[in-house]
Amino acid sequence: MNTIQTLIFAIIQGITELFPISSVAHGVLTPYVFHWNLDQQFLQEHFLPYVVMLHLGTAIALLLFFWKEWVEIIKSIFSGSKKVLFMVIVATIPAALIGLIFEKPLRHIFSNVTSASIFLIINGFLLFFGERLRSKGSKEIEDLTVGQAVMIGLFQSLALIPGFSRSGSSMTAGFWMGLKHEAAARFSMLLATPIIAGASIVEIPKILKSGTHGLLQMSLLGGLMSGIFAFLSVWILMRWFKTHEINAMRPFAYYCWVVGILVLLSTWI
Repeated sequence: MNTIQTLIFAIIQGITELFPISSVAHGVLTPYVFHWNLDQQFLQEHFLPYVVMLHLGTAIALLLFFWKEWVEIIKSIFSGSKKVLFMVIVATIPAALIGLIFEKPLRHIFSNVTSASIFLIINGFLLFFGERLRSKGSKEIEDLTVGQAVMIGLFQSLALIPGFSRSGSSMTAGFWMGLKHEAAARFSMLLATPIIAGASIVEIPKILKSGTHGLLQMSLLGGLMSGIFAFLSVWILMRWFKTHEINAMRPFAYYCWVVGILVLLSTWI
């Protein structure tokens, strides 16, 4: 990928990773929409590590934005209540295990423009009706039970299918478990950090060993740009959910429907 492609892809990645509109689907759709003829060797061998480097920028942005929460979580290891730390660990385990086993098969099967568009439309229905079917949330993260945290973690695993949003799935499950909108969004963002960091530890060494000219530089540039836009996105998202306890997911559902339908129609014309 050249510099312009890297910048465009990183900006889209940074925004869609945290907004509930599926960064994986946009990773599939972006080259199609912009008519990029990417090298097949790059796609087969280096694209996943390259995308993970962009995710690392997102993880750093999340750490910077939620640094106070993470400081409190780390301090809780030595003293005080460990409830939030425990809930994060419990909710992370299902996604980590399912991702380890099924990530490559699922993305190999569904990583095409048509399926990504279809699942993006379905993601819109999940956001729209998932929020409408919930009861009014009153819980904070500390009020979750172990079973509820596991359920949120299981829903997060839907993001292994391109088109489903990790943040959207986990936030919707959070609504169903009785979390307030802001608490559901915050818990979703906290869960994203270890998942993304773990994937980075696995994939980034592949970039360092690839020997492909310019790949590391492009990945670092993409990671920086993705991190900047991820920070802006999470700032917007947290303010949005803080002030909207009703129909907060509706604009994102509309977006998923419009983009999914337009791209799907373009493949039939």
